[in-house]
Amino acid sequence: MGCSSCGTKNKEGTTTGCQNNGGCSTGGCNKMNSFDWLSNMDFPNYDNFDIVEIKFKGGRKEFFRNIHNLELVTGDAVVVDVPNGHHIGYVSLQGELVRLQMQKKKVKNDDEIKAVYRIATDKDLEKWHEVQNREMPTMYRAREVIQELKLKMKLSDVEFQADNSKATFYYSAEERVDFRELIKKLAGEFKIRVEMRQISLRQEAGRIGGIGSCGRELCCSTWLTDFKSVSTSAARYQNLSLNPSKLSGQCGRLKCCLNYELDTYMEALSGIPDVEKPIQTKRGSLTLQKTDIFRKIMWFSYSEDNIWHPVKVERVAEIIALNKQGEKPDTLMEDILEIEESVQINSDLIKLDRKFSKPKKKKKKGGKFNPNKIKAEKGPNSSPKEKPQGNTKKHKNKKRFNKNRNNPNNKKE
Repeated sequence: MGCSSCGTKNKEGTTTGCQNNGGCSTGGCNKMNSFDWLSNMDFPNYDNFDIVEIKFKGGRKEFFRNIHNLELVTGDAVVVDVPNGHHIGYVSLQGELVRLQMQKKKVKNDDEIKAVYRIATDKDLEKWHEVQNREMPTMYRAREVIQELKLKMKLSDVEFQADNSKATFYYSAEERVDFRELIKKLAGEFKIRVEMRQISLRQEAGRIGGIGSCGRELCCSTWLTDFKSVSTSAARYQNLSLNPSKLSGQCGRLKCCLNYELDTYMEALSGIPDVEKPIQTKRGSLTLQKTDIFRKIMWFSYSEDNIWHPVKVERVAEIIALNKQGEKPDTLMEDILEIEESVQINSDLIKLDRKFSKPKKKKKKGGKFNPNKIKAEKGPNSSPKEKPQGNTKKHKNKKRFNKNRNNPNNKKE
């Protein structure tokens, strides 16, 4: 068996497996997928590892033993053994890479690993799809029961077992929840065994999925499995604004990607001196405005102007050492840097301020300029009542038309 939209053909010409490598029209193959880079390599006189990795709903993965030596391909739907029944999943990884994954996750190769029964048939898949259609109505009804019982918990997902005998309810809560009454109502209404499994907010975001602020799918729903604690100090070291709306992810916690480049920033900050107060020169005091940690340049400005002066890190350390001894250097810079001696960073902003600081002149209402109207207003015998309104030419033509309209014998000369 294989995915009909992204399956591949084997040597015999039949469509098996998936080998999507991150893309699928169904939208479900990209969750926690693994690229098997050893799949196309032939190992002479070598026995394959008999344990395969099976992927279930929401990116959950478990290991099962291929006791019947089935010819499995990545993406095949298989029936596996689970406690008190069977379930259907997809082969996500096999071969020697499974051994490495088990070592990474510290899973022992013992008798506790369940077996793979068979490759799922069309009949098995049809029954499984019928069971999956019950998940959304069950979740909506379970949320109604939770509101009736006034439980402080958030139900995020429901997963039915393929044999329709058990359902797992995934929820998140900040405090301990007594859901014994909830289990009784759900088991009595849906006639199934109920398992309540609490997950963290990060795991909840990984199961639901979504698009991050970077424009890509969430890391927790595609490849990230180990969640490490993230603190606001990681944002401070990277000179990021401490805005909770920008630093928090879909889960409401700080973004995991804040830790990705933290080590690089910490290494770059090791040679940057701490400027706790303005540095002093004979010309005046200078305030730190900006630090380029990768180019090792610090930008200072005097209090009376808006010009930022780039100074090397070594020179800043010398000035700080002189200030501690009570001395002030003559100039800020010992030598001219290769960039510019002084760069007016805010020059564009200053121009905009000057442009919009001047009050705008209010335009007079009345339309186009009419010289006849001005002459009439400035005339010696003119009065406010005698001023013509609008266009004078149109006004005169209107009077002449009104004068001659009642004369039927009037003709143009």
